[in-house]
Amino acid sequence: MTVDALDARILDLFAAEPRVGVLEASRRLGVARGTVQARLDRLQRDGVVRGWGPDVDTAAIGYPVTAFATLQIEQGSGHTTVAAALAAIPEVLEVHTITGAEDLWCRIVARSNADLQRVIDQVVIVQGIQRASTVIALAEQIPHRVLPLLRAATSK
Repeated sequence: MTVDALDARILDLFAAEPRVGVLEASRRLGVARGTVQARLDRLQRDGVVRGWGPDVDTAAIGYPVTAFATLQIEQGSGHTTVAAALAAIPEVLEVHTITGAEDLWCRIVARSNADLQRVIDQVVIVQGIQRASTVIALAEQIPHRVLPLLRAATSK
């Protein structure tokens, strides 16, 4: 899938102003409404845009503690089986298979440090998890972002 400069401009606008309509976007970008709609449809169909939902701040909904856990799983347990069990824990926001001494990396949120202990206790009792190591984030320096990468990829 190739993303061009117009795609990047469209995504940049909708990221900055998610509630802007297609007609208004076409006016601001100087292209036809049909072009904007067709591009948005293609970007979503091709998996470039994974969703249009709101970007929820976990601290604002009562989960100000963020932690990262690396998990070592038992040989033969399978990443998929363990990840499926972790998906049942609402505070586990992401799970990635990683390289190195550990097998999985998780981003976890909690209401407090004491609540984080409760969440970690839920994580470590998952069948197949052998060991967990957790660090608490003190501050977010750069939030999750992809627009700078998109701009760089389309400026070549």
